[in-house]
Amino acid sequence: MLKTVLFDLDGTLLPMDQDAFVHGYFSLLAKKLAPHGYEPKALIDAIWKGTAAMVKNDGSQTNESAFWEEFCRLCGSQAMNDIPLFEEFYAVDFQQAQSFCGFQPKAAETVRRLKENGIQVALATNPIFPAIATESRIRWAGLSPEDFALYTTYENTSYCKPNPAYFTYVIRRLNADPAATLMVGNDATEDTAAQAAGLDVFLLTDCLLNPDNRDIEAYPHGDFDALWSYIQNRI
Repeated sequence: MLKTVLFDLDGTLLPMDQDAFVHGYFSLLAKKLAPHGYEPKALIDAIWKGTAAMVKNDGSQTNESAFWEEFCRLCGSQAMNDIPLFEEFYAVDFQQAQSFCGFQPKAAETVRRLKENGIQVALATNPIFPAIATESRIRWAGLSPEDFALYTTYENTSYCKPNPAYFTYVIRRLNADPAATLMVGNDATEDTAAQAAGLDVFLLTDCLLNPDNRDIEAYPHGDFDALWSYIQNRI
């Protein structure tokens, strides 16, 4: 019996072309920070390297700490003084990034149907964004942060996908049984790593990412209708 469902966000509950979203997001960030002395190319490089530091995080610090430690190494310790600028960006300018995303009403409908059936639902989005940015993207998907028992952000998490320890951490936070938990995502590398933590995986193919050309026939997969059919057989 299925008791818990974890959802990815970007490309899963929130449809998007990842390359288009990243390009638009970085353009907005560079525009915001350029007047404050951040050269766009150097800024984006530092963001990517800070993200890589989060992905490599071994649980010894929050992803937030890992990011800012690397970002300040590249941009100077004074960058810490600019954290309010980043917070303002996510509160205001980042909202324009909604235009780089699509909308799938079946995403919110699926979450609500699961909850009506007594299934615990959590958001297992890769925790490389601050909470304010994650909460915005949740709302763009037609949901609210309160719809989830947990949503991972760079403040509250110390691992990233595809590290199986990330999924183990989420399961422990939820006090869930891995064998009764389903991970729903669109990334054939990052989200299928949940299997190594004992979870089942369903790959949503609407915005499928498969950078390693994995054989997705090894996993249940399809659109939201196929997902609901799969879930119905387990509740």
